[in-house]
Amino acid sequence: MEALLSSAIPFKSHHHLSSSPLKALISPSSPSILKRGFSTRSIRRPRRDQVGTFPLLRVSASSQSASSSTETAIAAGFEIPKKMKAWAYDEYGDAGVLRFDEGVAVPEVKEDQVLVKVFAAAINPVDFKRRQGKFKSTDSPLPTVPGYDVAGVVVKVGSQVKNLKEGDEVYGDINEKALENPKQYGSLAEYTAVEEKLLAIKPKNLDFAQAASLPLVIETAYEGLERAGFSAGKSILVLGGAGGVGSLVIQLAKQVFGASKVVATSSTGKLGVLKNLGADLAIDYTKENFEELPEKFDVVYDAVGQCERAVKAVKEGGSVVVLTGAVTPPGFRFVVTSNGASLGKLNSFLENGKVKPLLDPKSPFSFSQVVEAFSYLETGRATGKIVIYPIA
Repeated sequence: MEALLSSAIPFKSHHHLSSSPLKALISPSSPSILKRGFSTRSIRRPRRDQVGTFPLLRVSASSQSASSSTETAIAAGFEIPKKMKAWAYDEYGDAGVLRFDEGVAVPEVKEDQVLVKVFAAAINPVDFKRRQGKFKSTDSPLPTVPGYDVAGVVVKVGSQVKNLKEGDEVYGDINEKALENPKQYGSLAEYTAVEEKLLAIKPKNLDFAQAASLPLVIETAYEGLERAGFSAGKSILVLGGAGGVGSLVIQLAKQVFGASKVVATSSTGKLGVLKNLGADLAIDYTKENFEELPEKFDVVYDAVGQCERAVKAVKEGGSVVVLTGAVTPPGFRFVVTSNGASLGKLNSFLENGKVKPLLDPKSPFSFSQVVEAFSYLETGRATGKIVIYPIA
């Protein structure tokens, strides 16, 4: 099982990069390349790569800390087109309503926004629930380009943007409110427009695929723990510890908040993942009832919709964070508010390796495989996050 976790957190020294529509030449005088140690000798001719169906350019970095900088150099050197490639849907329904469109208008940038050249995106349950019409009353108008999580490079800035500049490598959840008027043009596209306040500088040690896996889940995990009043010395039970949110709750509770004990649930095959994430005790929910444990917990973080059982496992005066399903007191519903400042606070824990992204072993899916990626996500069997990379 250790092998599963290590394969799910791939730290690579090279990256796959679509050669189209990027038309700029990489020059050895490029400041981005010189600053981060890239050599033009490492550039090979475009070829069809096994990652997807698009012609790709493989670029090797001369230092691991600079692994994504060639994308940055290229993105900073070409003209922004008027049209882009994107996935979209015109009606609510199953994954079959998704269509690939090569003629979507590149979003306009408002004064407080930046335009991001998207290099990687991730999908979440909120994406398919939105597509199914679960919150159509508060949704943006159709057609919709889905996608909340993004990692890429800033290529244009609005007049009121203060801290970000062209060429910055960024990541974030592009929707401040997950369920209230999310953007019509999401991250499953070559470009997306995002408010500066929702983004953070990408951790230096993570590539774009790893960074894209994080924003929605790590912000949900962190802010949910804060709302529950979690602090050093407290204990926590995480329901669904091998999922996107649960995997970050385990790590943040232990490494950032200083939990005294972390217990988590998963299916039989993922118990080793929980231990590698830092859980002190891994419970197989197919064989044990967590609510029958003799010990009770200061906080139960319910990422799977089992609040009625979760409240039986919490101490008197404790909290139950509920992400989905019915809520039973003292449980409370939690929906994240996207905030780039939260990501910024956690960057040091990501850069020193105390907190790591968890990608499903099937990730990344290529941009041509978005329908397959959604279909897999909707089985509920994914470990960690499903990432789409490269976006081209």
